[in-house]
Amino acid sequence: MKALIQAGGKGTRLQSITGSLPKPMVQVGGKPILQWQVESLVKNGVTEITIVISPTGQSIKDYFKDGAAFGAKITYLVEETPLGTAGILFEAKSLLKDDDFILLFGDLMLNIDWKRMIAFNEDKKAKLTAFAHPNSHPFDSDLLVVDGNDMVISFDSKHNVRTWFYENLTTAGIYILSRDILNLIKEPGVLDFETQVMLPSIKEGDVYAYRSSEYVKDCGTPERYAQVNQDIENGIVEAKSLAHKQKCIFLDRDGTLNVFGDFVTKAEKLELMPDAGESVKLINKSGYLAIVITNQPVVARGETTFDELHRIHNKLEDLLGKEGAYLDDLYFCPHHPARGFEGEIPELKIVCDCRKPKIGLLLRAQSRYNIDLSASWFIGDTRQDVQTGINAGCRTILLTCGDPRPSKVYADAEPNYICSSLKEAISKILAEK
Repeated sequence: MKALIQAGGKGTRLQSITGSLPKPMVQVGGKPILQWQVESLVKNGVTEITIVISPTGQSIKDYFKDGAAFGAKITYLVEETPLGTAGILFEAKSLLKDDDFILLFGDLMLNIDWKRMIAFNEDKKAKLTAFAHPNSHPFDSDLLVVDGNDMVISFDSKHNVRTWFYENLTTAGIYILSRDILNLIKEPGVLDFETQVMLPSIKEGDVYAYRSSEYVKDCGTPERYAQVNQDIENGIVEAKSLAHKQKCIFLDRDGTLNVFGDFVTKAEKLELMPDAGESVKLINKSGYLAIVITNQPVVARGETTFDELHRIHNKLEDLLGKEGAYLDDLYFCPHHPARGFEGEIPELKIVCDCRKPKIGLLLRAQSRYNIDLSASWFIGDTRQDVQTGINAGCRTILLTCGDPRPSKVYADAEPNYICSSLKEAISKILAEK
């Protein structure tokens, strides 16, 4: 597989740091951003790289030359005039003769296990795979709307007036494209990737979202540049690659993140616990993943629908996003084995492997995010949550602030800590690091 890196931008917002250098050549952690990208690709076997430069990008050619010093074969395309985010693809047709190629933008600091993304793209037989992740400001970001099979069904521009609850899933400026996608570009000119390449492909059902927790940040402002350098120094950039084992804080939902008054059957009923946003932000900054594991028997009992549960979870992400926090993922079990409920869904009234305290959902998360369960935690407000963590080999914390119902079930499940709030629990975990 080949890669095409767009490195022709001027980077005007970063000129106080870059001066006359192209933005991708700004030094982070002792070397240019572009070098981090090239080394990441080469480490994963992607050695044929084309770099798009502007007429003033000679410093990039002088630094990388033919790429041999970096284990790569590098060629260059000069973008004589700005062609938008996709115009150069017309010029690149003759260079990109393989079935698939990687497209990324040169101002992104990243550390990705590309082999996982490539395998995902091949499994989905996608014509376009977009690297997608949650962020701390979804309200002013372009968002992807996906179905249960990771297919992108619509693109929600940040310029839209949003009156609905939305999933926190943003595009990162990294794609795998089929050579067939280039057939959409009929003639040279200024083109926008999202509106003139991605949107037509979404309508054809050819676009998938590769959701990842890995490190990808735009270094385009002095504030972001400073944060990236700090993250390199703290080892976060290296640790976030899914080539390495990850640590996770698994969270129950009801009574842990949202108020447990009664089972939530409509999005309008969901209300965050007072410290939920602040607590999840602490996880986001810590190097741990934040993943929700929740039983939702209300679906099997016919008290809500899959569509409404999706709205409930979108509202959860929406509310957390407004506080600058995000979940890396959320897994739910819709099953409930006991029968006799009016309106129940027979096919969901089963004994499954995903209903807590069974650990099927944790195993799915483990596979997707390469999680070391023994280095992870499970936090919840019931002994059932504690038993789930114990069954998975995690350490556990029982909260006393959630579900008020007394229960003798799983009474022998002893947590490592008992805490009065989620914030106290997260602080306990981080104090052990």
